Amino acid sequence: MKITDVDIIPAHVPLAARNAEHAVRFRSIDQRTFFKVQTDNGLVGWGEYRCTPPPAQSVEGLIGRSPFDFLGSEVHLGLAGALYDVMGQYLEVPAYKLMGPKVRDRVPVAAWTRPADPEELSREIVRAADQGYRLFKMHTCQHHDVFEQNRAVEDVAPPGFKMQYDFNSNRTLATVLPIVKQLEKSPVVGYIEDPLVLSDVEGWRQLRAQCGVPLVMHVPPLGGLQEVVQGMADAYIVAEYCGGFGDALVRGLAYGKANMQVVVQLTGGTLAKALALHLAAVLPTAAHSINLDDQYEEDAARQRIEIVEGCSPVPEGPGLGVEVDEAVVARLAQRGPAEIPRHLGKLRLPDGHVLYTASIPPIDALTGFAEGTIRGLSFEVWHDDGSEEFARMYGRVEEEGPVLE
Repeated sequence: MKITDVDIIPAHVPLAARNAEHAVRFRSIDQRTFFKVQTDNGLVGWGEYRCTPPPAQSVEGLIGRSPFDFLGSEVHLGLAGALYDVMGQYLEVPAYKLMGPKVRDRVPVAAWTRPADPEELSREIVRAADQGYRLFKMHTCQHHDVFEQNRAVEDVAPPGFKMQYDFNSNRTLATVLPIVKQLEKSPVVGYIEDPLVLSDVEGWRQLRAQCGVPLVMHVPPLGGLQEVVQGMADAYIVAEYCGGFGDALVRGLAYGKANMQVVVQLTGGTLAKALALHLAAVLPTAAHSINLDDQYEEDAARQRIEIVEGCSPVPEGPGLGVEVDEAVVARLAQRGPAEIPRHLGKLRLPDGHVLYTASIPPIDALTGFAEGTIRGLSFEVWHDDGSEEFARMYGRVEEEGPVLE
């Protein structure tokens, strides 16, 4: 079996209907890329990833080669899905059988959203719980108070529901330690991801020694194994932003040997989720998977993968075990990016002042306070409502930059 063609298909997938009015918050999330691998025996493999399309030259070296030449190799994550899909179809086995011995039939999966105000976040938690999720990932941010967000989660989350807060790897130990120590008292806080600048080896070690909630590291700066030796984190993310598929497989298995939890993050739709589930099926210490498939109104797969009691089944069909509707892919490839409406950022500060910005504000740069250290923030996206007030302020921000009133 030889590869005859590799198509790279950029697409923009409609956001979930509940987020249709939140295009500013979800900017660029609609960008996905599909990969279609065709072989000389008529088989077709599909993969995808939430990314801009790589250059066509990046796949030219695959033409005329066997897909099996790239088994476990450091290829693009979306392309890896298509290769494992076509190899599994050829052998009539699920993709995980080409990765290692299967150790689980189902994988815990996390819901997701972009940073949200407490009211919106509480709705998202209810939505996720109703859909079967028991774990939820969200980035914290400079324009919402994480303690108010967490209280909103506590008010609506069912028993056992946990949050994975991504702290954006942008703080010092002095800044983040009191925040984490307060959050760890909450029954809904399950993980803290990237609480410190990634290169702060000693800071990570000290924070880990002093806090009672697991710390997760994404994109380890030393390659992912030296961080384990240094005792920097309790769990490590593989796949997204960390390199190709080969790195995810090798590091994931190595973490198993070290008895360290591993989180598989691979975002996109059902095809991306399927590859993540196959990978997690063979990683001994896989904790959960983060995929973003709950963020889209449409999907290229004819059937989405279920979530029951917080976990999804590892597909058992040949390859990725996902049937693709090529007509849907073709239609999504014709869509343009989501339109970002004219808007302003409107941040109300604790003493009543209001900061107007061109969009979501960089509060640390504008106030000097590190993320998470200002209590009582209130932020909204002010869409152009046709009012004279909006037009006046929009003109001021265009001319003056951020305006504090």
